[in-house]
Amino acid sequence: MMKKTKIVVIEDEPDILEIIDYNLSKEGFEVCSALDGEEGLQLVKKEVPDLVLLDLMLPGLDGIEVCRKLKADSVTHSVSIIMVTAKGEESDIVLGLGMGADDYVTKPFSPRELMARIKSVLRRGALKEDNASDQISRDGLVIDVNRHEVCLEGEKVAFTAMEFRLLHFFASHPGRVFTREDLLNHVSSDDAFIIDRNIDVHIRAIRKKLDKHRDLIETIHRVGYRFKDEEG
Repeated sequence: MMKKTKIVVIEDEPDILEIIDYNLSKEGFEVCSALDGEEGLQLVKKEVPDLVLLDLMLPGLDGIEVCRKLKADSVTHSVSIIMVTAKGEESDIVLGLGMGADDYVTKPFSPRELMARIKSVLRRGALKEDNASDQISRDGLVIDVNRHEVCLEGEKVAFTAMEFRLLHFFASHPGRVFTREDLLNHVSSDDAFIIDRNIDVHIRAIRKKLDKHRDLIETIHRVGYRFKDEEG
């Protein structure tokens, strides 16, 4: 018998929790739930699920702190996290993504939107090994790490070292939203000093070189950037 995908839902509003639980169960997921941050944290450590649906506004231990603790723990570090936020919480979204959350959904959301987000994050998790490949191909774009080359429709395109690191990092994590701080942390090196807004300059340069493929890198308003998902 195939093992069910396990999801922990941490949500302090019982009515919303019941709706989420119903829809996840209907889709065939195994669901465990908690009504506050501390209970949720312990539940995730105990169950080590495939994904956590984490409300940011929780009594006691809030969602940001739960996210931080999960990502700092070697047992739960790799568990995927989708944050559930209210409108106007952009700063919390940026903070959560910076700590390693995979995505977010804003209240009010439809069950259909929630399922699409969950399935997308789970799919990305399943593709992690493929994403770590030495060569990434997508819609006529080929990134070869060993050769340090980028080809578009079979033609080589020159990228600076920083542009190459950024493009490869994006393409290795399709669909995941990254803040500017995330990108700085992942692609900067000891010999390259770049500041927050310089990321925007590098991304503009990358988009220009990608030409008709420029839309592969999407801007997420007030949050950051992401490389378009396969089905996005």
